[in-house]
Amino acid sequence: MSRIVYVNGEFLPEAEAKISVFDRGFLFADGVYEVTSVLGGKLIDFEGHRARLHRSLTELEIPAPVGDEELLSIHRELVERNGIEEGMVYMQVTRGAADRDFIYPADPKPSLVLFTQVMSLTESPKAEKGLNIVSIEDQRWARRDIKTVQLLYPSMGKMAAKAAGADDAWMVEEGAVTEGTSNNAYIVTRDGKIVTRQLSNAILHGITRKAVLRFAREAQMVVEERAFTIEEAQDAAEAFVTSATTFVMPVVSIDGVTLGDGTPGPVTRRLREIYLDEAQKLGV
Repeated sequence: MSRIVYVNGEFLPEAEAKISVFDRGFLFADGVYEVTSVLGGKLIDFEGHRARLHRSLTELEIPAPVGDEELLSIHRELVERNGIEEGMVYMQVTRGAADRDFIYPADPKPSLVLFTQVMSLTESPKAEKGLNIVSIEDQRWARRDIKTVQLLYPSMGKMAAKAAGADDAWMVEEGAVTEGTSNNAYIVTRDGKIVTRQLSNAILHGITRKAVLRFAREAQMVVEERAFTIEEAQDAAEAFVTSATTFVMPVVSIDGVTLGDGTPGPVTRRLREIYLDEAQKLGV
């Protein structure tokens, strides 16, 4: 059966969903998005994604298309209509349709689109095996803290990783790792400290990142928010990434250098366990 998607106030079979060719998301990548994971039919950390959506919209001066309660209702209805037990809901807001002009329209009518995907999130082979990472130069725009739909360079990065026989890429700017192509990056030092880049315009303020760091501190783990180099990462005991659909995902090699014994380390495994346990308790 066809998925049911949401487009500007209507729930429609995906084959009937349409957006104007003049939509600024299509013409200018003038839009933002959020991805909320679903476990056991419940939305994980929806409040965090809602708050970040508002921040992104505010930064780009795009009005919110619907209120918060309606937004949650739309998510829940999509999950129910499509029978999603495990997977994700993708939401995109653009400035809407207007005749092509670099200047924003004076009275924008934003477009709101949502769809679901069935995905296996908790039982992931990569979580048992770990990811192989390569490094690439970070050539994105400077406002990476806004979750825009400008994803061509991250897509190119994933293709570069695939061509190199790796699973993903970490981006490097001025000698330091910023983040992964679609995730935040971490290392665990040989003395057990969890290190990840501090928040700034240089990286996305990950919702899963925020939760994982809170859980780590509650578990009495030491966290340092600072930049680190590829060389430091290659000398680390462990490494991992976080995102809404991978949760906590181990990294076992970086640019061909194996970390530890080449298997997911104990800190990463423990953080994944904690996150899965706590996130499902808070699902809505």
